[in-house]
Order: sequence, then C-alpha cells, then structure tokens
Amino acid sequence: MYKVGLTGGIGSGKTKVADLLATWGATVIDTDAIAHALTAPEGEAIAPIRAAFGPDFIAANGAMDRAAMRQHVFSNPQARHQLEAILHPLIGAETRRQAEAASGLYCVFVVPLLVEAGERWRHQVDRICVVDCDPATQIARVQARSGLTPDAIERIMQVQASRQARLVVADDIIVNDATTTLNELVQRSRQCHEQWCQAAQAG
Repeated sequence: MYKVGLTGGIGSGKTKVADLLATWGATVIDTDAIAHALTAPEGEAIAPIRAAFGPDFIAANGAMDRAAMRQHVFSNPQARHQLEAILHPLIGAETRRQAEAASGLYCVFVVPLLVEAGERWRHQVDRICVVDCDPATQIARVQARSGLTPDAIERIMQVQASRQARLVVADDIIVNDATTTLNELVQRSRQCHEQWCQAAQAG
C-alpha cells in the first residue's frame, strides 16, 4: 500500500489534516493516539512505567500522569530516553499491526516526531508531508486548546525538530498558518490527497 508520513510541530494542525484525509478514504494510523491508548488506564505501558518511574507518575484513574511525566522528562533527558525505551517498541508494534490491517486508498502515518526519528521513517514511507506554520501561531493555538503557558509550550517545541529541519525533509508541504482559512486548508489537503491517490494507483 502507498504510504505517507504526516508530521508537523505541535499546534500545526496535522490532526485536522489527518481527519480530512480519513474522510476521503485514506487509512490513518496516528502514533500519538496509539501512545495515549498505551498510557491510558490498563494500557500496555502502565506496568513498565510504574516499575521504572514509581507510583507518583500514575494518576488516580490508573493512567500515566501526563502533566507530571511531561515536567519530569523535559528537565531530565535520561528520563525521557527511559520513557521512550518503554513506549517506542510498543508504539512500533501497534503501528505495524494497524498497517497490516489497512484497507484504504493509501496509508497515512501521523508521526509528530517523524523528523526526530532520523532515517527510520524515511525508509518506511513513500512521501513525507509536513503541515507547516510559524512558531507564534503554534504557541497561540496550543495555549488556546490546552491552557499551557507559553514557556511550557516553548519547552515542548525545543525538544521537537526545528521548522527548518521539517521543511528540509518534506516531499509535500501543507501551509496552515494564522491566515489560513478552513476552506484553504481543505483545498491544500485535497490537492495532496489527489496526488497520493494517483501515485497509489500508478504504483
């Protein structure tokens, strides 16, 4: 099946683009959604996270305490690597399982940290699409939806690839900046969708 890696910084709008592609017939596999499921109550990652980090990082409902973990790993690179060592193999296994079951026009892997993963994703997809916007727009969008402070959002952005690094690896770019209307985002996404459908049929 033809495969597209979809990425973008926090607040770029990649989830909205992925939702549009799904409505048009693509199979969407969202690695962030998989990570959320793994760290939800009774998720597969909860036991190893509790063993590695202790009960302080498990919320009362049995899910990973995302706020506590976010604060911990952003100030502690070793802890971040430890968390990634737990989550990444589980995310990879579930991603492969969903890909094997995919039946859409083509397959979209939504990977927030695609660029940060280096060559690993480049070899697994036919195209890389970046949903792009400027950093100020990212901060404004994330603050509006999450209530995080600009400082907290900037710390998240600092551990993500730079805007320039994402654009360098992009085969396709969907601009979704502060001036982009929903209609324009739909049109830009649709144009990519039609190109990928043609490539999938030709391949």
